[in-house]
Amino acid sequence: MEGVKPKTILHAVRLSRRTTVIRLFVAIYTADILAVLCRHVVQIFQSTTFLSLCLSLTMMLADFVLAFMWFSGTCFRVRMIHRQVFPENLRKVVKEEDFPAMDIFICTADPYKEPPMTVVNTALSVLAYDYPMQKLSVYVSDDGGSAFTLFAFMEAAKFARHWLPFCRKNKVVERCPEVYLSSTNSLSSQTEQIKTMYESMKKRVENVVQRGKVWDEYITSEEEREAFGKWTPGFTRQDHPPVIQVLLDSSRDKDGSDQTMPNLIYMSREKSKTSSHHFKAGALNALLRVSAVMTNSPIILTLDCDMYSNDPQTPHQVLCYFLDTAIKPKLGYIQFPQRYHGLNRQDIYASELKPGLQINSKGIDGLQGANYVGNGCFFCRRVFFGGPSSFTAPEIPNLWPDYAVNGSIQAQSMLSLAHQVAGCKYEDGSNWGSKLGFRYGSLVEDYYTGYRLHCEGWQTIFCHPDRAAFLGDVPMNLNDVVSQAKRWYLGLLEVAFSRNSPITFGVKSMGLLMGLCYAHYAFWPIWFIPITIYAFLPQLALLSEVSIFPRVLDIWFFLYVFLFVGAYALDCVSFILAQGTFRRWLNDQRMWVVKGLTCGLFASIEFLTKCLGMTTHGFNVTSKAVDDEERKRYDQGIFDFGVHSPMLVVLATAAVVNLVAFLGGLIQVFKGRNMDGLFVQMFLAGFGVLNCWPIYEAMVLRSDKGRMPTKTTSISIFLAWALCTIACQLLKM
Repeated sequence: MEGVKPKTILHAVRLSRRTTVIRLFVAIYTADILAVLCRHVVQIFQSTTFLSLCLSLTMMLADFVLAFMWFSGTCFRVRMIHRQVFPENLRKVVKEEDFPAMDIFICTADPYKEPPMTVVNTALSVLAYDYPMQKLSVYVSDDGGSAFTLFAFMEAAKFARHWLPFCRKNKVVERCPEVYLSSTNSLSSQTEQIKTMYESMKKRVENVVQRGKVWDEYITSEEEREAFGKWTPGFTRQDHPPVIQVLLDSSRDKDGSDQTMPNLIYMSREKSKTSSHHFKAGALNALLRVSAVMTNSPIILTLDCDMYSNDPQTPHQVLCYFLDTAIKPKLGYIQFPQRYHGLNRQDIYASELKPGLQINSKGIDGLQGANYVGNGCFFCRRVFFGGPSSFTAPEIPNLWPDYAVNGSIQAQSMLSLAHQVAGCKYEDGSNWGSKLGFRYGSLVEDYYTGYRLHCEGWQTIFCHPDRAAFLGDVPMNLNDVVSQAKRWYLGLLEVAFSRNSPITFGVKSMGLLMGLCYAHYAFWPIWFIPITIYAFLPQLALLSEVSIFPRVLDIWFFLYVFLFVGAYALDCVSFILAQGTFRRWLNDQRMWVVKGLTCGLFASIEFLTKCLGMTTHGFNVTSKAVDDEERKRYDQGIFDFGVHSPMLVVLATAAVVNLVAFLGGLIQVFKGRNMDGLFVQMFLAGFGVLNCWPIYEAMVLRSDKGRMPTKTTSISIFLAWALCTIACQLLKM
């Protein structure tokens, strides 16, 4: 009997070995939480004064939110999985010339906050993928409508003719020119030539941005002159016609070694002050339509402007999933983790976001699949047109995901239709943003889009290779960190309290565990409630010698100890097992508190005022431009507080209150006072002082530009004094 030919394996998956232990721990921990909540209920009914009732209700609120966030967070841990791909088997399944085509979307919005050379490096890194060149198309969305960005990509297209063959010939792995050329020690004449060409391009682009105009001396052809002629005196970033410029055409252009070049297309969608543009989600939908008209590749990669490719083999890893016929019908997208270069050794701002972007992603991957995090994600184009078993048709056949594009991308009829679908009025009265494409309704379009796709029944995959597929930049001062997080939190609250809330609609559509995972993210900003209460109330009560926790050696005291130590221990072990370090974990915990007191609190206030019709909010681009002094402080692990901000006032006030309470408690201990009933409050104040040490340094010990602004320090000291005075009067009544 003839043997059966074994099936070629492209990927494998296994359940985490720690799953059983974690489930047992979660069961015990949950029982303890319920016991503490019951104790709060009993205390409320036993309250004899209005003050004790208020204290009991406040602490119960804090612990109830902690319990909800803990329980929803454990849903990520009940079925953690690990995946592995075998790209070496890919060519046993399909020939390289039969690889599916791929469209790559890169978004930018401001040439000053997002320097054009940063965007250019990202584009060049993916243009140089180890993939059939005629199958690659890179689309750059410039939502700032900047002639500087177009000029930068005209220069990039010329440089790419030399960079791509150089990478192939020398088997370069780091295909971001800035990274490779600044790190290589090669002294070959070819490397020196490429480096000279790159530096010349960089100088021209930066000169144009600095001068604020594309000078005639840099325009080398009539085609370029015609392109820049679209920037008329009435052209502004908020009001301008669509601009689509083909910079490289795979059917015509060849590189320096006479090989086919990928497609490179610049797009700035139409903007009008009278039309809503839906921020980044709107830009992505315009790219989705324009790319459908011009190339309509079945696979789409979305990237932020600063997230360059770190592995030219990444598309091969993706095909290990997309070419598996067993999972393909329901496979919506493959998400790679966001990872970063240039992190300082201690990651003082917890910019790696390891718990959310890596640990939790492995957990949710074991349920229905990873959530979309905004970039480093390969989509099946079909996913944007309804569920796996229900197709939502777009307005014209040219936008259908299976439409076969014929003709050159520079054909006048094709460009005319591309301009039409990039118009600001095109979406009026359509399903775009609700049932088609990336979803509108939240500032965090990535989270909301992934959530809605999962609700429609799509399965997704979290691919986490040892070598980072993409590397991006991180904010280097605290103001940028909390401002960025505040925007995320606003968007999450928009989803949490919408009619499509994960706690209701999500649980109904995806099931309890998956719905609670998404609810954990959506309600993340409400961490500010327990963090703020625990940062102020126990400390203020300590100053008045009012006990709000069990005495030492009381049975309830040990339950509190278990809850505190257990939560931190589980988090620490998970962090370290995910290739983190103890010091980075400490900073991650500190930033969790910092964000709760700052962006969590202020995002919630802003969301409430928006619901009351008092304010509106917009999309603020995080700056990727960094000065040398700021970079130096960051590399040294020194917090940069920079400018005065109301968010920093709250943070500094909490730091002062904790210090005063801890010192006041120590004085009572030295006086021989029995602090048995106040031990937990002393511990919390001391814990707060340790976490706030960088703040005390910035307020008192430092004189550099990154110190805490004097105005912030003065206001926070006054507020801390007022809080302590008022609390002492109230608690002693």
